[in-house]
Amino acid sequence: MERRIVHVDMDAFFAAIEQRDNPSLAGKPVIIGADPKGGRGRGVVSTCSYEARKFGVRSAMPISEAWRRCPRGVFLPPDFHKYEEASGKIREAFFEFTPDVEQVSIDEAFLDITRSAHLFGGPTETCRRIKARVRAVTGLSCSVGLAPTKMAAKIASDLEKPDGLVEVREAGLRAFLAPLDISRLWGLGPKTAALLRERGVNTVGELAAAGPEQLRGMGSQGPALRALALGEDPREVIEDGETKSVGNETTFDTDTGDAREIKGSLLALADKVSSRLREAGLKGRTVTLKLRLEGFETYTRAHTLSLSTNYTDVIAAEALALYSAFDRGRRRVRLLGVKVSGLMPAGERESLFEDEQDGRREKAHKAIEGIREKFGRSSIYRAGGKKEI
Repeated sequence: MERRIVHVDMDAFFAAIEQRDNPSLAGKPVIIGADPKGGRGRGVVSTCSYEARKFGVRSAMPISEAWRRCPRGVFLPPDFHKYEEASGKIREAFFEFTPDVEQVSIDEAFLDITRSAHLFGGPTETCRRIKARVRAVTGLSCSVGLAPTKMAAKIASDLEKPDGLVEVREAGLRAFLAPLDISRLWGLGPKTAALLRERGVNTVGELAAAGPEQLRGMGSQGPALRALALGEDPREVIEDGETKSVGNETTFDTDTGDAREIKGSLLALADKVSSRLREAGLKGRTVTLKLRLEGFETYTRAHTLSLSTNYTDVIAAEALALYSAFDRGRRRVRLLGVKVSGLMPAGERESLFEDEQDGRREKAHKAIEGIREKFGRSSIYRAGGKKEI
């Protein structure tokens, strides 16, 4: 089966959010970054709108240079809370199409839709739906590359910005790569590019045909870059844990809609996560519920608490509330997961006042942990929960 890897890259993400939230900025050169201070600022550009790019402004450019090139631009400080909120919605949308999501940064991600594309009308239609879903939940556009490898998908997503969709099939992969400049290769730095150009290698196709003399002195990097130029990129899409977290999942033997079984599984998952947090001396503020339904559609729902916790009943209550608020219709559940993120040391105080109930919870947990340490984990479990997850 041909791999179908998607690279999603948001278009001018920070600037697009500011234009979305302030319609008066539409069509204007918006530059997000440090205060330009009348051309004397010392920071850099985080990102800018496509209108600003017409003036030669680019990400990572000194803000003073951006001011010189576009003095009438709208310069705004970044609002990362707002950007992270939008990124979270986008990531949640991705899981509606595949469980295989690798977040590369706040505004780009890889998705492996090889196993799920048939559920949405095929790979190309899946990409169209991803783009439409991102726009529906954020009001923003994204550019998408679809290819059999991660590198080719990433390159493809950048070719028709903004709001582009470029597909590369396995049979045409080498032909797609060959005419591109070597700077397009993922992992090829400017110094290596300069060395290759000195040896007459300027395109990906020329690198694919390069001999030992042209790759001399590059060590293992030479053959590795040549392999990429030939379209050989076996790297998988892997969830990279964008936040430190502790979680557990369970897959049912058969898809289920039984309320008692689902509740029992959530209680058991919360108990397991609580135990792992406490064993690691951690607590966390955000509880995330993961649901995979029949047909492999995967959803995540999360809630952030006012104070961090590692208590089973608190985690369970949040997970159950998130599940109750989710409308799965008549679809049955294939997998459940509970995760706690936003971690910090368990002994770190967040409030001057210790809740009396928390004191009782701590005693209860220590009593349970003592029994499990002496007689094994299966010796005691919460009422309503399954013995093992």
